[in-house]
Amino acid sequence: MAKPTYVKMDFPQELQDKALEALELARDTGKIRKGTNEVTKAIERGVAQLVIVGEDVTPEEIVAHIPALSDEKKIPYVFVKKQQELGAASGLEVGCATSAIVDAGKAKALVDEITQKFSALKA
Repeated sequence: MAKPTYVKMDFPQELQDKALEALELARDTGKIRKGTNEVTKAIERGVAQLVIVGEDVTPEEIVAHIPALSDEKKIPYVFVKKQQELGAASGLEVGCATSAIVDAGKAKALVDEITQKFSALKA
């Protein structure tokens, strides 16, 4: 299956795994936002530290604005292959199109590392 139009770059599996790990840790020790509407608001308000987006979201228009908005606000983002994994990391029993870390809690070091790797990928 071809990549959706909103996925502009490939993220290594290692980075995807770290993003999901950071999300789980932030869920337990910090604060996260789940769902496209909440994530969009967090990005617009500038409180999101890291945004994680599922690649298999249909219709893709649901999350197509997230990368551009994140770039505009200079917030790093990571695409993960399956929204089911994203939902599980967010503490849901169903898939989740997008999640954002608002307060990293104990995941601060992981979020910083992901941010550095994101910057290197974008360069």
